Amino acid sequence: MSLGFSRPALALVLFALGCGANTSAPSMPPAPEPTTQATLAGPLCESQSCTCTDDPAAAGEAPEGFKRFKVELGPSESELWGTIDGNTFYKGVERATECYYVDLAVGDHPMSVRAKAASGKASFGARMLVSEIGAAGPWFFDSFEFRCGAPGLCDNQALSEWKQWIATDDAGKHAPCGSVRILGVDWQTGRMPDNVHPEDFFLEATMKIYKFLPHNPPGTAECKKE
Repeated sequence: MSLGFSRPALALVLFALGCGANTSAPSMPPAPEPTTQATLAGPLCESQSCTCTDDPAAAGEAPEGFKRFKVELGPSESELWGTIDGNTFYKGVERATECYYVDLAVGDHPMSVRAKAASGKASFGARMLVSEIGAAGPWFFDSFEFRCGAPGLCDNQALSEWKQWIATDDAGKHAPCGSVRILGVDWQTGRMPDNVHPEDFFLEATMKIYKFLPHNPPGTAECKKE
């Protein structure tokens, strides 16, 4: 694919369970406030900010009854928002990437991605990666990733290729070894003054978190049989 996904094998959404695009919606929902408002978790977080890490052990373990997730916004030059339940995660234009950590219980969790073009830009570059932190190992399981542009600007061709690519997913389980499925994805774009580059983007989905604890590392062939 030409979208530049860091993990090409990762399927993003489940069309068979309601995924679609609404590019002619009468209006976009208002963007959240440009701030993070979330119940953050783990030793890497203080107040409403966290430090990025590639070491899942550094993020710590969730308390009993919860699973810990990493939410990464960027790299991008655009404003980005991610939401899970009542948690809002924000990345401004000052920093290329922001990371956050949150504990979630087993069950269904509404989530969203929002992106807006920066002042003077024709469009945005967007990336949001949600990773489950498995206690065994520990390991990162990439439960969900949206990316359009980043690097570069998102355009209609990139979104069309993204839609075709994700339509090949028939399970919604983007990390086969993890315990999350992504269901019911729907998305819409805002104004396109040049009929090519959307100025605004909004995606909604549901994270379904299962009770079982992942016991195989990411990429294990046997996971595809589970």
